[in-house]
Amino acid sequence: MIDPNISDEVATTIIDPYAYADGNRVDEAFAHLRAHNPLGVAQPKGFEPFWVVTKHKDILAVERNNEVFHNGDKATTLVDINTDAAVREMMGGSPHLVRSLVQMDNPDHKNYRGITADNFMPQELKALEANVRKIAKSFVDHMEELGRKNDGHCDFAKDVAFLYPLHVVMELLGVPSSDEPRMLKLTQELFGAADPDLNRTGKERGDPKEALEALSGTVGEFIEYFSAMTEDRRKTPRADIASVIANAKIDGEALGVLEAMSYYIIVATAGHDTTSGTTAGTLWELAGSEDKFRQVKEDPKLIPLLVEESIRWVTPVKHFMRSATEDTELAGQEIKQGDWMMLCYPSGNRDEEVFDDPFEFKVDRQPNRHIAFGHGAHICLGQHLARMEMRALWEELLPRLDSVELAGEPTRMLANFVCGPKSVPIKFKMN
Repeated sequence: MIDPNISDEVATTIIDPYAYADGNRVDEAFAHLRAHNPLGVAQPKGFEPFWVVTKHKDILAVERNNEVFHNGDKATTLVDINTDAAVREMMGGSPHLVRSLVQMDNPDHKNYRGITADNFMPQELKALEANVRKIAKSFVDHMEELGRKNDGHCDFAKDVAFLYPLHVVMELLGVPSSDEPRMLKLTQELFGAADPDLNRTGKERGDPKEALEALSGTVGEFIEYFSAMTEDRRKTPRADIASVIANAKIDGEALGVLEAMSYYIIVATAGHDTTSGTTAGTLWELAGSEDKFRQVKEDPKLIPLLVEESIRWVTPVKHFMRSATEDTELAGQEIKQGDWMMLCYPSGNRDEEVFDDPFEFKVDRQPNRHIAFGHGAHICLGQHLARMEMRALWEELLPRLDSVELAGEPTRMLANFVCGPKSVPIKFKMN
């Protein structure tokens, strides 16, 4: 058992959904750790102790060594002791409600990732670019129409940012547009389990057992939906990712039910939610600074840099957990076999040793060695698609957007795993 040396106050802050919704509170806690205890041990009440990895270089070191630091042996996201025990009881000893690429180690991770890897490579996505741009333009048109109807106002998060990446990914996956509202609702329930505006219970900090039951209900609804889709695609395959998953084989055998359903779920949720949050966060910053808005509007060549900076700035995935498979060393600390580790991506992306003025949103930041997509074998499968979507949207929107400002206080969802803006009210004019 590793002994905690991070104060209770800081340990509680870095797991608190309200601190991530606030933004500044969690940034300050991570800045304190980077300066004074960059690889320490936290043990918030009710949790197993875990290492808190806050430095960019140390996160990369863990991500690069997939044999020593496993994803799947313990919970891959931070859960308390009672929830972990309940999940293991529910799942026959496994700490995972789903078993997607995120929860896998080799050889399974390599084999399962290979099923769809080609679909998300730049050369394959290039064929989709014209259609992605067409979709982006349709959402800019939609935003313009909302402005005409609402005196130049809309909620950019709810009216554009949530819906545009959703439509792109659902079209790729093979989900009909009529089912997109259902997929959005289920995604927000999954990632917003702590947020009363998004979860199934409508409660803040509710009973952990009730919260787990609600989360299980969400996963169950996904499984019901994608089980029917699997049956359909095995009978009549189409040119979509659902057909690839439904008919995939590893060593001559069809995917296991849990693994196939989990594959659908990760594509149908992480495939759009993280891009949505980053897109909403970008306009939040541009609407709050006319200078930054004008800078990128007047120089479209900055758009690729804007995209990278927005990914760093928002860092929608806040953490993943790893566990050590053997005794090892990291940053001069002895890590024992079985030790649990929290990779803190927002902290790595604010590391003063890597980024100049890390708490400044710079539309022209270069270089930008952010780690928001992870690194190594587990780097985000959809990273190239996400970049394409965001680049297409800004290239379509910025030339038509004459002015934009905040029309209220933006808010973030309550979550400590995946967290982004929940509402970004704006006032704008388009030409």
